[in-house]
Amino acid sequence: MRIPFTKKKVVEEESRKIKANDPSLDTTQYAGNEITTSKYNIITFLPKNLFEQFRRLANAYFLFLLCLQLIPQISSLAPITTILPLVFVLALTAIKDASDDIARHRSDREVNNRETKTVVGKEFVTKKWKDVKVGDMIQLTNNEFVTADVVIISSSDENGLCFIETAELDGETNLKVRQALEETCKIGEDLNELSSFDAEIEYEAPNNNLGRFEGNLTWKGKTYPLKNDNVLLRGTRLRNTQWAFG
Repeated sequence: MRIPFTKKKVVEEESRKIKANDPSLDTTQYAGNEITTSKYNIITFLPKNLFEQFRRLANAYFLFLLCLQLIPQISSLAPITTILPLVFVLALTAIKDASDDIARHRSDREVNNRETKTVVGKEFVTKKWKDVKVGDMIQLTNNEFVTADVVIISSSDENGLCFIETAELDGETNLKVRQALEETCKIGEDLNELSSFDAEIEYEAPNNNLGRFEGNLTWKGKTYPLKNDNVLLRGTRLRNTQWAFG
């Protein structure tokens, strides 16, 4: 079940609450699952790039010299002697920045358009990563990247164990063990049980500690503590596990 770690408005908060199989929360409080690492778009590229370049002391200095050379009483040098090298440097840097940003746009598009399976109405529905909502029940398969931050509900292991690789997050290639709660791992891959799963989860506000997670899962009138071992973070990769739901 996808859990949100980003919010549309940055506000002080102590905890968050979500409900399984209730994606309506995504439209009211939480940000979507689409990522954007690019800096520019077609409209903002020129003004934003020029602004960033002229924040550099060297470029600002040559712009100041150019302004002085435009005043005949101050300088006898032709402005062209400063304009040409300045424009050349600005253009060269802009081309490099544009090339880098195009690569970021392509990477974002590739990641956002990856497909994953969600459980909707007792059947699997294929969604793009960018369309995954808070509360969606997601199926993960072996060697697949984790679509979004999720609490593990069940896995192909009878004890709810699964293995992940976190190289994309922390550079470590050794496999780590994660586990579903004993009470939920019994659900297995039963679509009827998964689609009717209505647990509520309350957990701590987002933080930059990848090794810490604290929360509580309330289901059928009982509350169970959640730790980092019960969570799969986006960008990790499922290994040596046939399937997992979260």
